[in-house]
Amino acid sequence: MEGSVSFRFLVGAIFLGIFVGCGWSIENAADSATAVYIVTLKKAHFNEELNLKNQYHSRNGGSQRVNRFDKPSNISHIDRMNGSYVSQMHDSLLRRMLRGEKYLKVYSYHYLINGFAVLVTPQQAFKLARRREVSNIVLDFSVKTATTHTPQFLGLPRGAWAQEGGYETAGVGIVIGFIDTGIDPTHPSFNDKSPEQTYPVPEHFSGICEVTLDFPSGSCNRKLVGARHFAASAITRGIFNATKDFASPFDGDGHGTHTASIAAGNHGVPVIVAGHDFGNASGMAPHSHIAVYKALYKSFGGFAADVVAAIDQAAQDGVDIINLSITPNRRTPGLATFFNPIDMALLSAVKAGIFVVQAAGNTGPSPKSVASFSPWIFSVGASTHDRVYSNSILLGNNITMAGVGLAPGTDNMYMLVSAIHALNDAAAKDMYVSECQDASKFNHTLVQGNLLICSYSIRFVLGLSTIKQASETAMNLSAAGVVFAMDPFVISYQLNPVPMRLPGIIIPSPDDSKILLQYYNSSLEKDETTRKIVKFGAVACILGGIKPNFSLSAPKVMYYSARGPDPEDNSVDNADILKPNLVAPGNSIWAAWSSRGAESIEFQGENFAMMSGTSMAAPHIAGLAALIKQKFPTFTPAAIGSALSTTASQHNKYGGPILAQRAYANPDSNQSPATPFDMGSGFVNATATLDPGLILDTSYNDYMAFLCGINGSAPVLLNYTGESCGVSTMNGADLNMPSITISKLNQSRKVQRMLTNIAGNETYIVGWGAPNGVSVKVTPKRFFVASGQQQILNVFLNATMNSTTPSFGRIGLVGNSGHVVNIPLSVIVKISYHSTNS
Repeated sequence: MEGSVSFRFLVGAIFLGIFVGCGWSIENAADSATAVYIVTLKKAHFNEELNLKNQYHSRNGGSQRVNRFDKPSNISHIDRMNGSYVSQMHDSLLRRMLRGEKYLKVYSYHYLINGFAVLVTPQQAFKLARRREVSNIVLDFSVKTATTHTPQFLGLPRGAWAQEGGYETAGVGIVIGFIDTGIDPTHPSFNDKSPEQTYPVPEHFSGICEVTLDFPSGSCNRKLVGARHFAASAITRGIFNATKDFASPFDGDGHGTHTASIAAGNHGVPVIVAGHDFGNASGMAPHSHIAVYKALYKSFGGFAADVVAAIDQAAQDGVDIINLSITPNRRTPGLATFFNPIDMALLSAVKAGIFVVQAAGNTGPSPKSVASFSPWIFSVGASTHDRVYSNSILLGNNITMAGVGLAPGTDNMYMLVSAIHALNDAAAKDMYVSECQDASKFNHTLVQGNLLICSYSIRFVLGLSTIKQASETAMNLSAAGVVFAMDPFVISYQLNPVPMRLPGIIIPSPDDSKILLQYYNSSLEKDETTRKIVKFGAVACILGGIKPNFSLSAPKVMYYSARGPDPEDNSVDNADILKPNLVAPGNSIWAAWSSRGAESIEFQGENFAMMSGTSMAAPHIAGLAALIKQKFPTFTPAAIGSALSTTASQHNKYGGPILAQRAYANPDSNQSPATPFDMGSGFVNATATLDPGLILDTSYNDYMAFLCGINGSAPVLLNYTGESCGVSTMNGADLNMPSITISKLNQSRKVQRMLTNIAGNETYIVGWGAPNGVSVKVTPKRFFVASGQQQILNVFLNATMNSTTPSFGRIGLVGNSGHVVNIPLSVIVKISYHSTNS
């Protein structure tokens, strides 16, 4: 699925020196095999105050280096210690632990976690795990990669942008860090030649720009303020190809360029693809800044050790927001899904005040498929938006069929000629010739001025044949256009619109394709003796797909968007955490494309590409979070998430309920109203997020108390964070989140939420709808809260029936100044009180 990123655990985790996982043990590992292990040390080192930057030099009169922008870099005492002392400490530890043995330290992690990545044998790893200084060892695992109109659909021009002073200032001073496949710095979406206003690099950002042959000096500017790449773990495996993968921040894939421009691309960049004008593109926060941390690569994906290093560096550089396109391919082995190196590094990032956005995953629509687990991470599902591209073909027998293709139409009817009937006499007939990949095999005279019918087989799905090559074949043969009939063996394959320079259409339905071919074959005239074709009688007209249509049914949750409930572990247990947090546009998104991007063959060589996936949805939220952070600079990450969640919409443009597609095959025929496990709090409302009225805040200490409440978690947390657990009975439902999820309601439960008023004095009325099988009471039903003050909301839930079917409700708060706050309720297992037990 385009835009999706997943990582696969090769082996299980190792906690407290005990190897735990998928049947793997030190004894059955190859003696001579080496691998990269991520090692966490017990004496954890954290930056308690990121705003200490510059204080050391101001106190001690130290000089600061000057970067390429002639701006003082924010080098603090802590940074210097991280960069030198801690790294030296790691070297010293390894020398003592593995005295006289061969090993290779890959990374020192010194900002968010205290540890390192090292290439060793399994025997050496076992030796490290037994050392008292070592708290945790995890075998490195592989990772893979999981708009012209969406600003208008989200109401940005007259809403959020207007509140920030227009798009010219939207996002100023905010740095978004992208951990992805890199960036193409030459793209106009990332230049800093804004005619409206120049903008300086934020003082709190201290990142650098790597300089290489394919990422030369001058690639960074005041828009693209930092760029690095991380591939040490991949290099140790001997799979890194510097020519193909680019040993630099340059994007050889396309995915990273795409996601960065969705969040923060410049405003008003023309989208020209296959020679057609599709309008102008803009990021959600077009005046925010971009910092790139390349840790994913086209040819092999990536590895967790590199990703953790990228997260660590992004936090050290001072980014405000991190956008991640990485989700686990399978649930984390061990005590709970939350305990893995990436999520724990992100917990420390949140502690440092960084808002973290992650794609929910592209493994929908089955329940419990969500692949972004932790409550401190804002997980985003994918929805449609109201712009759709569709074309159709009108046959000579007056039958019209819907199709797919970003292509112009024909001006009138043209004769249809099948590829298998237009071969050269000398051409060798092979089983793939109908895919139209080689113009030399066809009779130019037969095809010229006609519509060429090609077969869309499984080879197109696998990337062995391409629409682009078939279109070039048709153009070389002077065809009037090209029509792709779906092979009957390609079942339920969902097609994205594909650009074509000449009139063209792909008929995605095998049934419709069969009707087309029946009409074509029945219209052929053949010589009765030779059975050779003497006349092609079928005609058709392609109705173009360049101009978009607009749907009132948008948004709807896409079939591939991963669903809740949030799994707490590898067993049947669910977490009391709502996932995804919400949905945002993720389907058919136009955004910038790398000049050497190779992820999509159909968009190679283009400046823009249309992609789909939750990875396209996440940067929409990252950009909107930048606007919130700009307006409310003191907001915590949880406060930003609350503003996004409580203001989300539960209705489509028509005013009806948001629908969720329930099947991969024929998704529009298999849909029903979305639940919180499909869409979280709902569809993002960009304008309302900047005026939420009330927020629900959660601190790092709250997340720690939640993790400490997981049975057996104390030693694991000590290992990762260096912090001890006290007595904690807190679970997910007790976190002060903008949702209430109870995986098991045993008779009754009281839950509290603390609301903070960030607007003016206001009186709120409280209403609610109870989940099926649950009675709900909320107090107070009405309250006044002054500006800056807090109000506790008490929620009492009682099971009225026994059921294991999830049910849903909602608490709504309406203020007399117009603020509306929504808190979704989700209850899975319900156990009611039995009178026989009285």
